[in-house]
Amino acid sequence: MGQILFHLAFPVHNLESAKTFYVDGLGCKAGRTSAAAMTLNFKGHQIIAHLTKETDKSQQGVYPRHFGLVFKSEKTWKNIAERAKRKELLFYQKPRCRFPGTRLEHHTFFLEDPSGNLLEFKHYRYASAIFGETESTQVGD
Repeated sequence: MGQILFHLAFPVHNLESAKTFYVDGLGCKAGRTSAAAMTLNFKGHQIIAHLTKETDKSQQGVYPRHFGLVFKSEKTWKNIAERAKRKELLFYQKPRCRFPGTRLEHHTFFLEDPSGNLLEFKHYRYASAIFGETESTQVGD
């Protein structure tokens, strides 16, 4: 079957500011670009920034819509957090630990891109919490 990659399309209001955030800020690699969209390599996954004039201001907080990455290595998670600080990216929520002392314990932070899209970056202390720990009913805050 081969390797499977995740694909996500998301709205942006300005392709240049999106490129600055994703390429210069997060270190993504830019791919095909047109006047209306830009393909990005997001740590091996394909995300597509699509230019739109519409804004969705109905969401309050991080739910229900955001996307991001789960890091298997705490060191790699810390590296992306430090890069975001160095590049002066906008933290929607600063790095913190959620559910400390439980099997769901993880470190997380949220960034906000120039179009208001929220991205979460997290590392679970126990890898089983990524898809498992089904006896727990805690999902989100």
